[in-house]
Amino acid sequence: MVKPFSPRTRVSTYTSAWMPTGDETILPSVAGYFGGGDDGSGDISRIDKITFADDSKSTLSATLTTARRDLAGMANSGVAGYFGGGVTSATKKSDIDKITFPADTKTTLSATLTTATRGLRGMADSGTAGYFAGGSDIGDTLLSGIDKITFSSDTKSTLSATLTSARQNLGAMANSGVAGYFGGGETSSSNLSGIDKITFSSDTKSTLSATLTTTTRRLAGMANSSVAGYFGGGETTYTSTRTATIDKITFSADTKSTLSATLTSARQFLAGMANSGVAGYFGGGQDSGGNISGIDKITFSADTKSTLSATLTSVSQQLAAMADSGTL
Repeated sequence: MVKPFSPRTRVSTYTSAWMPTGDETILPSVAGYFGGGDDGSGDISRIDKITFADDSKSTLSATLTTARRDLAGMANSGVAGYFGGGVTSATKKSDIDKITFPADTKTTLSATLTTATRGLRGMADSGTAGYFAGGSDIGDTLLSGIDKITFSSDTKSTLSATLTSARQNLGAMANSGVAGYFGGGETSSSNLSGIDKITFSSDTKSTLSATLTTTTRRLAGMANSSVAGYFGGGETTYTSTRTATIDKITFSADTKSTLSATLTSARQFLAGMANSGVAGYFGGGQDSGGNISGIDKITFSADTKSTLSATLTSVSQQLAAMADSGTL
């Protein structure tokens, strides 16, 4: 259900963003972004943009500072999105690139992650701060730390709260203004099904009694802020048992249900982002046939799945995503 007075239902937004001023129809700037990844021949620096008004794909002239895979994304909706960490060739990264909306220009923060990290994930309390958690460092040590980027100054601090266990290849999503969630992932010996919750008002960690349907790594998350968050795809075992399942966390009670809708194919190493109040998107990844370029769309009002005619510029796995849903 679309929230009352969302950016797409205000009269002022309708007039300025949707009404044609002449013979030309002007589309709103709100969009989702898929950045980085591995196309099978090398790491990617490209950033693809999905304009929500018509689900069309374009490619930014701006690129990541370096081609990389296994990075993380999060966004201060209406202002800027961030891509952090990852690995290029065998070199892990600690830098954070910033895409300023709606000009889609790229700068690189002076602040960096606490350590060079791959396999991390990001989520954000839009308007306040973004969080990067988990992953593995230069020595392949798994991490439980959570870095916080305060949006007003683009400065980095590190929470005293940590993930319940050190892990990489987890999923993340957020109920902006309330709490963020990190789910699943892998330790050195097993996949996980637990979901940690970071309450934004105090930056404290708790763990949900609800868990993912199965222990899962290499999954993705996205959220319909104030309503529910979704974890989709991933690998459920260490023997390449991929899943197409989408779990839903209803924010009012932090309960888990599983959608009857599934991803078009079972896949891992995908990325997720959302047009909050309207629909969420899972793009890219790797299924039994190899890397893919397709993008699945979950319409929030009915939790139904469709597949975009637009695709990523190339097949891509281990990519990241974030979105500008306007002012939440």
